[in-house]
Amino acid sequence: MKEKKENKKEKETKEVKGPKEKKPAAGASDGETKKKKRRRPRPPKKKRAAALPDDSQITGEPAGEISEDIADDTPEAPAEKPAAPERPKGIEALAVTVKTRQGRDYYDGNGIDVKPGMGVIADTGNGLEYAKVLLSEKAVISEKITLPLSKIIRIATPEDEERVADNEEREVEAFNKCLELIEESALPMKLVDAEYSFDCSKLTFCFTAEDRVDFRELVKELASVFKTRIDLRQIGIRDETRITGGLGVCGMPLCCSMFQPEVNQITIKMAKEQGLPLTSSKISGACNRLMCCLRYESEFYRSQLSVMPKVNASVSTPDGNGTVSEIIPLDGDVKVVLENEKNARKYHYTDVKIIPKQK
Repeated sequence: MKEKKENKKEKETKEVKGPKEKKPAAGASDGETKKKKRRRPRPPKKKRAAALPDDSQITGEPAGEISEDIADDTPEAPAEKPAAPERPKGIEALAVTVKTRQGRDYYDGNGIDVKPGMGVIADTGNGLEYAKVLLSEKAVISEKITLPLSKIIRIATPEDEERVADNEEREVEAFNKCLELIEESALPMKLVDAEYSFDCSKLTFCFTAEDRVDFRELVKELASVFKTRIDLRQIGIRDETRITGGLGVCGMPLCCSMFQPEVNQITIKMAKEQGLPLTSSKISGACNRLMCCLRYESEFYRSQLSVMPKVNASVSTPDGNGTVSEIIPLDGDVKVVLENEKNARKYHYTDVKIIPKQK
């Protein structure tokens, strides 16, 4: 019985084991059998590139190498289009400064000899408009303008001047008629201006309102009366002041109506840098908003404050050491109270030197 059980175990172990390894051929040494087992398949050899034929030198093509693995009938890759050269910063463009009803802007002189004060007809992109030349053609940094510039078409003729005068009379009539229709419709809006285009193809009404106004019926009534294209445009309080005009606290015409049609963000920090009192009556303009002059004077004040000593700084002057009590950025002067003195003396900031604090 024991022998039968052992025979069964041997059979089971034989079934679990894999196929028998082949015996080495007769006469082969042990070293040779080990070498055969260690051999691995080698990667395919890379084909060497063949040189170009001599004809390439005749055609002027650069001599190189062509791989034999690439077939002759493979399509060539499309040639990439050269990228447009970037316009360097600071490049200058010749522009004429004109003033239209929309404000001051730069235009292409189009080879026309224009002078300040001359009337011209310009293509504004929304049609032809009459404009006055403020500055003749000069070089302007392209970063401050949008290219391409609109062009001046021609110099205004006496007939064009008469048409402009007639349009202004018709604008008064259109303004009064629109006021009547607004009162009849009881719309919560304040009419500010009426403007005809140069060729009278469009009539634009500007108004202000606290909320959005449904003026669709008003547009239909205006179109039936004036028989032209009607454009109703809601504007802000700054634009209203620019259109109506007026005098500022300095006694000069408002900056927005004279030479600064576009107003960027104005902050209270600009008033602090300029040393102005932070009261609304002192720093507000005719529109009850922060004055426009705070914006374009801010850059000058920042450049001056960066090189001038600060208040309460210890400085050395030609007359001795002292402390800064006041700075005047517009003049570049500083007031210094010298040691053992009560009254301040005025110096230019280039004549004083800051004394570093001792650690």
